[in-house]
Amino acid sequence: MEAISSRDHSQFGTFRSQPGLVARWEELRLDCFQRLEALVDSAGVDDIEEATALLRRFKGRSREVAAAIDEFMLDFMTLVFVVENGEEGFERPVRKLARTRLSKLERLVTVTA
Repeated sequence: MEAISSRDHSQFGTFRSQPGLVARWEELRLDCFQRLEALVDSAGVDDIEEATALLRRFKGRSREVAAAIDEFMLDFMTLVFVVENGEEGFERPVRKLARTRLSKLERLVTVTA
């Protein structure tokens, strides 16, 4: 059995760098935000449920992240409403706002990671 130095172990567990896990989490985060961008592009009623499921993994990180998720979802639901009702004059600015909120959320998630 491999000896663990006191530097790598404490009463709270083993602290070793696991680059594979970090890289995998980063890949999942990127996939999540790429999918959310695609949902903003399509903006259909069924996309609200998928966006909620994708964002569930980031809940509980911080108040700032939770607020950013709520802001994005409000703007995303507004976008879906506008698209579904054919309000073309509002679609472009609301889509831009949803993208801006998504970018803010992605930065917050990256910083708190």
